[in-house]
Amino acid sequence: MVKNFALRYISELKYVMENIPLDIFEHLVNVIMDAYEEQRSIFVMGNGGSGSAASHFACDINKGASMGLKKRFKVFCLNDNMPTMLAYANDNSYEDIFVEQLKNFMRSKDIVIGISGSGNSKNVLKAVEYANENGGESLAFTGFDGGELAKTAKMPLIVPISDMQKVEDIHLILIHMMMQILCERLREG
Repeated sequence: MVKNFALRYISELKYVMENIPLDIFEHLVNVIMDAYEEQRSIFVMGNGGSGSAASHFACDINKGASMGLKKRFKVFCLNDNMPTMLAYANDNSYEDIFVEQLKNFMRSKDIVIGISGSGNSKNVLKAVEYANENGGESLAFTGFDGGELAKTAKMPLIVPISDMQKVEDIHLILIHMMMQILCERLREG
């Protein structure tokens, strides 16, 4: 039973990976690279497993892709500052935990990346809407049918499967691929 389940799980992951919209992925990588070249900030956020992916993204790009370089990426994970998040959640609302931080730091042309498996996290949507209204470039990693986030972000990448754990698996694979591509580009240049 365990082996059959594992084989089915792996098979579904393979199928999804073969159907990732790589043209969109390439565009997202180019946007991140442009932000590096222009020294623009990148803000990333999510809840739960997507929050873990956002934190992982910041680590991999800030450390992994920037290691040994004089010029470095400027990636900030908005769900990593627990006191700030809790203050906004307590005093305003949970929907404001990301947007209020963007109001402090985001400048025109900065990148805002929302990660939401369902695409319907209201706090992520609110931050992406703020970015759109204030000259930011909004990107998204989502799954299922993309939810509202795919309609709101300027550049959404939808992982085409209706299984949260597989969506999160693929998001992490995409983050790792992006980091390695950026490393190659920066080391070649």
